[in-house]
Amino acid sequence: MSQLQADIVRLTRSEVDIKITKGERMHVLQWRRTLFWDAVLLDGKRQAHSAGLWGREKVYGLVFGRDREGRGGERVMFVVDPRDLGWSGLQEQVAGVRLEAADGPILAYGTLDPKNLEKPSTFSDWMKKQMGMEW
Repeated sequence: MSQLQADIVRLTRSEVDIKITKGERMHVLQWRRTLFWDAVLLDGKRQAHSAGLWGREKVYGLVFGRDREGRGGERVMFVVDPRDLGWSGLQEQVAGVRLEAADGPILAYGTLDPKNLEKPSTFSDWMKKQMGMEW
């Protein structure tokens, strides 16, 4: 059985598109944010929905490859941190995205990347991380 692999295709303030491959099969995972709801789509079909102005769901469970009765398949967890990362180039982006299977992370970006949780070992490392300063 081949492993899932994922790549971010598009990342903006209200849209995340991820290409997921397993062997020769490819899927498109999409997250969309509007004023009143968030939606997760897999291959164009809505898998999850979260509505409201505040406190919307940020963690979603998905299953790849299950049969018609809903058995089997590979379970994955999709997490999105919708806080604005700030202006990056010409458009704003979400702060973090993570796609994880039972074996571990398939894709991790931004605030949800484990590397961002590591504490700096020296003051100089802290300055580089906090302010982007290098000398």
